[in-house]
Amino acid sequence: MKPIFIRLSVLVFALLMAVPGSAQYTTEFFATEISDTNAREAISRSLSALLTEFNNAQGNHRPLQLENIAITPEAKGDLLKLWKDCPFRCAETEVVESAGKNSGGDYQLRNIPLIMMPVEGESKDVSWKKYQEGVFTVSPQGTVTGFHLAIDASLYIKVMGSAAAVEDFVQRQLILEYVERFRNSYNLKDINFLQQIFSDDALIITGKVITTVKSDVNRMSINNKKVVYSKQTKKEYLTKLERIFRANKRINVLFDDIKVMRHPAKPNFYGVTLKQGYSSDHYSDEGYLFLLWDFTNPDAPQIHVRTWQPDKIGDVTMPEDEIFSVDDFDI
Repeated sequence: MKPIFIRLSVLVFALLMAVPGSAQYTTEFFATEISDTNAREAISRSLSALLTEFNNAQGNHRPLQLENIAITPEAKGDLLKLWKDCPFRCAETEVVESAGKNSGGDYQLRNIPLIMMPVEGESKDVSWKKYQEGVFTVSPQGTVTGFHLAIDASLYIKVMGSAAAVEDFVQRQLILEYVERFRNSYNLKDINFLQQIFSDDALIITGKVITTVKSDVNRMSINNKKVVYSKQTKKEYLTKLERIFRANKRINVLFDDIKVMRHPAKPNFYGVTLKQGYSSDHYSDEGYLFLLWDFTNPDAPQIHVRTWQPDKIGDVTMPEDEIFSVDDFDI
């Protein structure tokens, strides 16, 4: 039965990809794994209404109309920011997904299939992956309290199934949620979130490749090229980032790989290493992003260290032992 379901899902997806921009359709959402019948039905109704509104608004090339949707101002703001540059619709007419309860008592629902449709004039090949998945957080009463785009499902499974990397399931879920929100803060140009998430004494390190003379000896030197690093304070980094946000209509950040490690001496500190792709109106790159997270307060985690390194030094891939990790920093 499962192979048939998969083939049908692929067929529906293919048909919807071919739907003209003016087409509209209803999406019915069914939440599962919620024992409270009232909560299950309320969540299903809310997400059915919201996903159908995505379809109608995108099909009619109009703004989202959320007046009749149960949604918090914060979640509404995140949706509208993303919609401004890249409207989207649901890729299915029926979605069935299990819900997981978070530490705050709300339910998280993942794997919501979305077709991203960049606004007129935007590159449909470079700006966005056309197929992405949404993550919704919904209260037991059916109010949407959060929304963001998910990291690739394979990366999510990799971390959630890795007991050796992080012992606690809830903690792993929290780490991934904040990694996804961190990624979305760049896509949404949400400087306020970044102001909150970086600690006041955060260390920001950025690497770039330069060409050296033959006599220059450096442990990172490969084929007369080496990586040099510059340090910034939180204020310096965010001031520069604000200018970048203002200068670019769109910014898109994608993660292709992820490793999570608990700090050997600090049980609430985690190092997260990501293979990152970055593109904007005027610039693009690929490299390794390392974040040292402090989850001592799970309601307000902090980033103490952010590093970025290019993935290649000239034509040579960055050696694995040169990529920053949790072992490189004393706390």
